Amino acid sequence: MRCPFCAHDDSQVKDSRPTEDGAAIRRRRQCEGCGARFTTFERIQLRELTVLKSEGRRETFERDKLARSVALACRKRPVTGGQIDQMVSGIQRQLETLGEQEITTAQIGALAMEALKRLDSVAYIRFASVYKDFAEARDFEEFAGSVREVADPNHPVLPMGDG
Repeated sequence: MRCPFCAHDDSQVKDSRPTEDGAAIRRRRQCEGCGARFTTFERIQLRELTVLKSEGRRETFERDKLARSVALACRKRPVTGGQIDQMVSGIQRQLETLGEQEITTAQIGALAMEALKRLDSVAYIRFASVYKDFAEARDFEEFAGSVREVADPNHPVLPMGDG
């Protein structure tokens, strides 16, 4: 593994352990060149996925790119990094088990939307505003209104009234 500090090609594994959800192996490494320590994660990859972008371009699926966009939607929300990681791992597994070598951004977005809808309604709306490319505030308002209609039954919205 190449050192992120000095780019030396060799590093030594000092410690390995599974992550909390068991979906990856966390490895502490030490560079044999500069002695710096860093952490890597090893995950199961069932198949190499290619993403077909909306404009027709193709690129390799990047788990970290999906994780960053989900984390941005969850910013300042009561969602932990572990929950985001678990959600992204679940989306990646779903994509890999589709049996397709090539997936679309629409497929990725739909799976992310569904997972965020279950995780946090505000993060869901934030992600949707980018994914669905809302053109006007009215688009945002209509979408947010539809989210209210499917609100969690354990947290009902109380009607406003005289009292």
